[in-house]
Amino acid sequence: MSEDDQNNQETDEIEPIMVTMEFKTDSPDAMLDILSKYVVLCRSQEGCRNVDLVASMTTPGRFLIVQKWESGEHQATHFDSSTMVEMATSCTGLLTEPPNIDLHEAVTMHDLA
Repeated sequence: MSEDDQNNQETDEIEPIMVTMEFKTDSPDAMLDILSKYVVLCRSQEGCRNVDLVASMTTPGRFLIVQKWESGEHQATHFDSSTMVEMATSCTGLLTEPPNIDLHEAVTMHDLA
């Protein structure tokens, strides 16, 4: 097997990871500032395929971040990054409950190109 074939096979075996992070707050404007900055910085992290920030239309003060990572390794590296730590530290005193963070495996998660 050629080196290119081996590299392609290794790439094919890497499964993307999706992360959801839900935040609830009584200070939506302050939280939006923090999470918006985080999303912009997160998008430039190695292995980040996409990050979206959405606000609930039915529950004021509830925000959801949806991240898509190249691999579990990229996601884990990001969770230890200064970008993640800064965001988490900035949320101190703003959350009405701990954030709900979940990891999701790829079932039908594909990029549209």
